[in-house]
Amino acid sequence: MRGKTLWLIGGALLVAGLALAEPALAQAAATPAAPVDNGGALTRALGQVSGDGRSLSLSLQILILMSLLTVLPSLILMMTSFTRIIIVLSLLRQALGLQQTPPNQVLVGLALFLSLFVMRPAIDTINAQAFDPYGKGQISIEEAVGRSGKVLHGFMAKQTRESDLKLFANLAKAPAFRTPDDIPFTILLPAFVTSELKTAFQIGFMIFLPFLIIDLVVASTLMALGMMMLSPTIISMPFKLLLFVLVDGWALTMGSLAGSFAI
Repeated sequence: MRGKTLWLIGGALLVAGLALAEPALAQAAATPAAPVDNGGALTRALGQVSGDGRSLSLSLQILILMSLLTVLPSLILMMTSFTRIIIVLSLLRQALGLQQTPPNQVLVGLALFLSLFVMRPAIDTINAQAFDPYGKGQISIEEAVGRSGKVLHGFMAKQTRESDLKLFANLAKAPAFRTPDDIPFTILLPAFVTSELKTAFQIGFMIFLPFLIIDLVVASTLMALGMMMLSPTIISMPFKLLLFVLVDGWALTMGSLAGSFAI
């Protein structure tokens, strides 16, 4: 009986669906179909043309877009303050003697949100000069990308050491640059990443020093007491955590990282 009831209900729903679908199909047949833009908007948005001036096919444009999406996140992260912040946080975790605390997801989240805080002036400038005009149709996507690139170019130029710029400029055999705006991305980007790595390790060295002193004191004390079989790391870790909490280490680290960019 239960199976028959389910079949009856299903049949009733099917009949009702067909009855409701007939007027809709009739109305659709009476109304002329609107022209379909098969990828025209995407073609204009991407602005990609072949060598002979013809527009690229939609499938090829999607392939190019998907390829860019795999590289774009890493490229954007390397052009922002994320590199310095995540390295310093990782060195801080090692200085504390903690292997998986905080976990990698927490460190990446902290680095991401602190990067958004540091990059807020640049993000506001990009929004005002590129995103909003493009959303209103006042500029093309090429001009919007160019304006966004100029903002990131200015940020990276301010954070890059002159010695690193000279290094890559000499490797590329590039002529002398009169202004920072004349530096191409091919030279500025590797110089910026190198400078960020150097700055991050300098900050990490300063973070390691107080914890290294605690490790030395604990190791010397255990050796003097003849407790050489006891691992100094187990004894020093609570003291390092206590010191880090007493000086409000997380706030101090975050504030120092944000201040290092002179925002």
